[in-house]
Amino acid sequence: MRRLILTYLATGVAFAAVDYIWLTQFGPKVYFPTLDPVALPSARLGPAAVFYFAYIVGVMALAIWPNRDKPLIKTTLTGAMLGAMCYATYDLTNQATLRVWSTHITIIDITWGTFITAFGATVGGWVFRRLNA
Repeated sequence: MRRLILTYLATGVAFAAVDYIWLTQFGPKVYFPTLDPVALPSARLGPAAVFYFAYIVGVMALAIWPNRDKPLIKTTLTGAMLGAMCYATYDLTNQATLRVWSTHITIIDITWGTFITAFGATVGGWVFRRLNA
């Protein structure tokens, strides 16, 4: 159990740290020119925390754990696929239903989700393997 908790924490910290940089340094340049009229001045922390806690559980269950005995690259690729699908679900649904959504946001955000989920899965997979050694 300790190994899973430490893996979860490592995955979450890696994901959140890199996402924080994205959301504070690059995200406003991507999202706000289009979404400013409907965006909140600051994010609601409750829903954001629920997302992070749940998403990391998903990364653990779908990318890290199933590939625990396989090469780390398999964890990375599975994380990338998971990220692409999750972020595509969000972005393409928004593009299909919202007037203020744009294709460039969809492309950038799916690319970001693919990268950050692969990164988080890789860090988590690496920690999981190291804790077994």
